Amino acid sequence: MREGTVTLIRREDYVAPIFWIRTVDLTFDLDPAKTLVTSKMQLERNTAVPHGPLRLHGEELNLLRVLINGESVSFRQEGHELIIDNVPDADFQLEIRNTCCPDKNTSLSGLYTSGGGFFTQCEAEGFRRITYFLDRPDVMAVYTVTMRADKSRFPVLLSNGNLLETADLDNGRHMARWHDPFPKPSYLFALVAADLVAREQRIRTRAGKDHLLQVYVRRGDLEKTEHAMNSLIASVVWDEARFNLPLDLERFMVVGVSDFNMGAMENKGLNIFNTSALLASPATATDADFHRIESIVAHEYFHNWTGNRVTCRDWFQLSLKEGLTVFRDQEFSMDMAATPSARAVCRIQDVRALRSMQFPEDAGAMAHPVRPDVYAEINNFYTPTVYEKGSEVVRMYQTLVGREGFGKGMALYFERHDGQAVTCDDFAQAIADANPGSELSKRLDTFKRWYSQAGTPRLQARGQYDAAARTYTLSLQQVNPPSPGQSDKLPQVIPVALGLLSRDGAALPLQLQGESEAVGTDRVLVLDSAEQSFVFIHVDSAPVPSLLRGFSAPVVLDDGLGDDELLVLLKHDSDAFNRWEASQRLALSRLLTSVRTGAPLQLDAAYLDAMRAVLRHPELDPAFKALALQMPDEAYIAEQLTVVDPQAIHAAVTQAQAQLASALAADWAWAFEAHQVSGGYQPDPVQSGKRALTNLALSMLVLNATRSNDGVWPGRAYQRFKDATNMTDRMGALSALVQAHAALAEPALERFHAQFKGEALVIDKWFALQGRAMEHDGKTFARVKQLAKHPDFTLKNPNRARSLIFSLCMFNPAAFHRTDAAGYVFWAEQVLALDAINPQVAGRLARVMDRWITLATPYRSAAREAIARVAAKAELSNDVREIIDRQLAMDAKAAAPADAAPGAATATATAAVPVAAAPTAATPAAAPAAASGDATTHPAPDLPPAAVIDVTASDPSAVQG
Repeated sequence: MREGTVTLIRREDYVAPIFWIRTVDLTFDLDPAKTLVTSKMQLERNTAVPHGPLRLHGEELNLLRVLINGESVSFRQEGHELIIDNVPDADFQLEIRNTCCPDKNTSLSGLYTSGGGFFTQCEAEGFRRITYFLDRPDVMAVYTVTMRADKSRFPVLLSNGNLLETADLDNGRHMARWHDPFPKPSYLFALVAADLVAREQRIRTRAGKDHLLQVYVRRGDLEKTEHAMNSLIASVVWDEARFNLPLDLERFMVVGVSDFNMGAMENKGLNIFNTSALLASPATATDADFHRIESIVAHEYFHNWTGNRVTCRDWFQLSLKEGLTVFRDQEFSMDMAATPSARAVCRIQDVRALRSMQFPEDAGAMAHPVRPDVYAEINNFYTPTVYEKGSEVVRMYQTLVGREGFGKGMALYFERHDGQAVTCDDFAQAIADANPGSELSKRLDTFKRWYSQAGTPRLQARGQYDAAARTYTLSLQQVNPPSPGQSDKLPQVIPVALGLLSRDGAALPLQLQGESEAVGTDRVLVLDSAEQSFVFIHVDSAPVPSLLRGFSAPVVLDDGLGDDELLVLLKHDSDAFNRWEASQRLALSRLLTSVRTGAPLQLDAAYLDAMRAVLRHPELDPAFKALALQMPDEAYIAEQLTVVDPQAIHAAVTQAQAQLASALAADWAWAFEAHQVSGGYQPDPVQSGKRALTNLALSMLVLNATRSNDGVWPGRAYQRFKDATNMTDRMGALSALVQAHAALAEPALERFHAQFKGEALVIDKWFALQGRAMEHDGKTFARVKQLAKHPDFTLKNPNRARSLIFSLCMFNPAAFHRTDAAGYVFWAEQVLALDAINPQVAGRLARVMDRWITLATPYRSAAREAIARVAAKAELSNDVREIIDRQLAMDAKAAAPADAAPGAATATATAAVPVAAAPTAATPAAAPAAASGDATTHPAPDLPPAAVIDVTASDPSAVQG
């Protein structure tokens, strides 16, 4: 179907394939300019659907021949389809020979070259750029792959599964043959041919089986793979201990490549990683990098079962594998953190990402359900809604049935569906069936509305205390605002984890009316209607409610609490998430008052005293303190407003930071000195927390000193920058100088570039830091435009493009949203330039404008003109066209001016800022989360033989936490 200018694919139109492909034998004669691909497939008709012609997908291919059972056959080509009308009714062999040009494939989808090697990325629809195929996830086949290439240039030849054979050929060429015994869809196919070295480790799992783990990288990067290998081992151990899911191949391979659109990809047995998600050393990677690598390595490994062994029937079911696997990697990260405080920090960071990326998406032009109903380009739906919100939906399953019940549900899911392509409904049914009588099974149909309804529900909670009756009535009400294509929405199942505190902070026993006794001091209430009330009895005094503990549902909570109640929660709540939430809400209320009234922000003594108490608290974890003492993200603040003035938000935040830096100057100095790390570098929660707090303290001290023209702390920061023995401290000091616009920032940036000019991932940090630098008299925007012409900058490498362009447009609203519209013009230019090179990355950048409709004057009209400028381009990819069309479809009158600053004209009443002058961008939309091997037997020459680690001896309790 077509709607507007793009072809729409609808979930309701799904039909099973007319043919199944059972086996695939692929042969590659690899040449960068012209690779020959021969595909021999065994096909059979699907007797459950009506007859029809065979339609194969193919893009940017040169077709040479088509044979059925060894005989030439007539065919026709329509668009991106190869159609064969006369196909035997019986099983038959189809042979196709074609060529492709990896060197010219700048989209990085399909087979392409990077750094002199061959790599693939087939999710979602890249396999059709390699050869003609039924490129859809419900067609699962067993693959055998033969590769032939020049041995000196491409000594390592890898594909999925087990290595069957290697041999030398004539003319300096060699070959390798691989076989994957597990049926898989084409999106999980992978091939690598390059000059690589490997870190190897043999392990023995709890099941008593031996496996070879290999991490392949380019020469020179081998010492940066130890953390990735350790993370992979930990993932194997955890998945077997937590869910009884073993590694199922003789070997498991991971390969790093610098040109990659995603974070990583879970190809069966041969995971391909963006080097940014794989390589780490103390000298080149921060604590956050180490944590991210551990998480992504785990995510891709966990896909081996949740995505590979059981895959999705169609791309509308993408969250079946991605939401579930994000949940699993988040659980893994919390279990690896071990201590309750470190676990809470993990949860807080996950929720911060959800709110800053997914909540805006839910309220923007591209809002869609966790299971979308329609798309034009599937690449556009690798989104925070599918990933992060999908993970929250899975977490609610666990909340409703319990950890043990969830484990039973997972076991039943694999028992029913191993080796199949299934749906989100199949997963929901398995969890419910494994837990009969649970809160989930009673409400399954209502719960599944989380898959079909877009938007972020609003949960209102109000409490009423009856002193005479000693009762506390908690009334809950839910509303889900309209979103594109969905106006009237039904109530959803919202699990509300809660506790009640006395005014002096004591946890109160919880006994609902009708219950014979109290059931502890925390519990989960289930709201499944528009409104419902719960009456607690034997309550001796008016309590302070602690609601949505651990962020038990992805909703916006309005509990009506004032400062006094929030201060009780901040000081006493046993739930670390709600303790952090109280700190953020105290700051948010003050920031919003300033933004809405236009009055300069002035932090009051009560707030400053509370923040000082957090900073000085002897028992709170340093990592928690660092999170609680940060201002809410500017994008999150924008989400609280009907009309958004990015400059007003930024002004309020900078004023708050300056006052917090000044009022707590002595406390920041104490925190900096008291939390120094001694001994060797370890990216563990204890050291990482101390570094996080010292770097925050240093940034506040440098900010305060710069504003008062005191050179002491900037000088100390510069010295720390020079002397740092790890990248976390080095970047912390450099960031403190750059964000404060200190005089020493410029020489520090020059020194940093000179020191790390040979380290691509570190130079990415250098670009990103400048792209995200706090705006100051337009200097950040001017710097970014200048850096876009830097010899080290290129749009062709996704990491480099994201490091600068995305940092400005997506993560620096004050520098991007300019009254002269220059930021928007820049955005439009970069989207169009990227679309000609890499449509998938261009589509991600286009998402910046999803919330343009909420912008205040003069930004809104200028933003729309910039979007229209992109739309006017005749040749746009589906990736960009779908997004731009949906943005333009937004009603410009939808945003009421209720939150506009006093005296400001409404956006609809003001003339547009000419786009030709220079643009500005909208509230940052989320960068979608990153998506998620079996190698040759060549050992790495500079490694000793791999030792055997017997993980059977590992303590399961250490894994489960």
